[in-house]
Amino acid sequence: MQTGFNELLTVTFTLFAVIDVVGSIPLLLSLKKQMGGIPEVKATLISGGLMILFLFLGEPLLHVLGVETHSFAVAGSIIIFILGMEMVLGTEFFKPDKDSKSSLVVPIAFPLIAGSGTLTTIISLKANYEESMLLIAILINLIIVYAVLKSLNLIERILGPGGMVAIRKFFGVILLAIAIKIFSSNVPGLIK
Repeated sequence: MQTGFNELLTVTFTLFAVIDVVGSIPLLLSLKKQMGGIPEVKATLISGGLMILFLFLGEPLLHVLGVETHSFAVAGSIIIFILGMEMVLGTEFFKPDKDSKSSLVVPIAFPLIAGSGTLTTIISLKANYEESMLLIAILINLIIVYAVLKSLNLIERILGPGGMVAIRKFFGVILLAIAIKIFSSNVPGLIK
C-alpha cells in the first residue's frame, strides 16, 4: 500500500513538474489579458482530454509507427532532461507562440499545459507505472491546473517574481533526477 502511494506521488509530482503550470503563470497572465480572460473549465477539460487520449492511444500509435515503448521512454527521458535543464538554467529551447490570440486550444491547452513534454512524459511513465495510476495522477494535476487558472492574479501577488523563479528552478532539478531514473530503467530493455 505504501509503495503504491509513493509511486502515485512520484507520478503526480513528475507530471506537475513537466506541466509547470506555476512556471507558466507569467505567460498565462499575459494571454489572459490578450484574450480578455481564460475560461478555466474549458481549458482544463481540453488539456485533460489531450492527456487522457495520449495515455490510452499513444502506445498503439507507437506500435503503428514501429517504435518500442522502451525506445520512446528513453527518448522521452532525454526531452524531460532538456526541460529540466531549461527550467534550471532559465533558457528556452521550446518556445510557444506568444502572439497567438486565436483560440483556447492553442496556446493554452496545447502546448502550455498538455504540450509535447507532457505527452512524452505520459508515455515514458507508462513504461514504468500502471495506466490507472497515471490516470489518477492526470486527474490530480487537472485539479491543480484548474485551481491555478482560477487564481492567476492571487498567485502572482503571493509568490512575486523571485518566488516564481525559485519554484521553477526547484522543479527543474526534480525533473533532471526523474529523467535520469526513467533513462536508466529503460536502457536495459533496448539491449537485446
